[in-house]
Amino acid sequence: MRSVFYLLDTAPYGSEKAFGALNAAAVSFNRISAVLGLYGDGVYLALAGQDSKSSGMPNLADILYAYGELKVLVHEPSLLERDLFGETLIETLELADEENFLEALESSECVILL
Repeated sequence: MRSVFYLLDTAPYGSEKAFGALNAAAVSFNRISAVLGLYGDGVYLALAGQDSKSSGMPNLADILYAYGELKVLVHEPSLLERDLFGETLIETLELADEENFLEALESSECVILL
């Protein structure tokens, strides 16, 4: 396998899905082409200035900064649907419209939905 697309469509806190997706993508990107796609409620992970202390979870934004080489696509329509487009986003992420997001997803050899 040469490429994988991890699709995160759940909120970053409240479950371990986002944490697992980040870790899986992080260990993959040095060996294969790995993309983390934030879709639906997963786009909340793109917000800068996250405070996870009350959830007892590690700050996932810090993990994104630590793995700056990881390609992270943020689905723009999902941001718009949640009125997050004007919010400050983590600068290492890439915004993708519907067409570009689907193109990246479809061009991957493997898609993992988390």
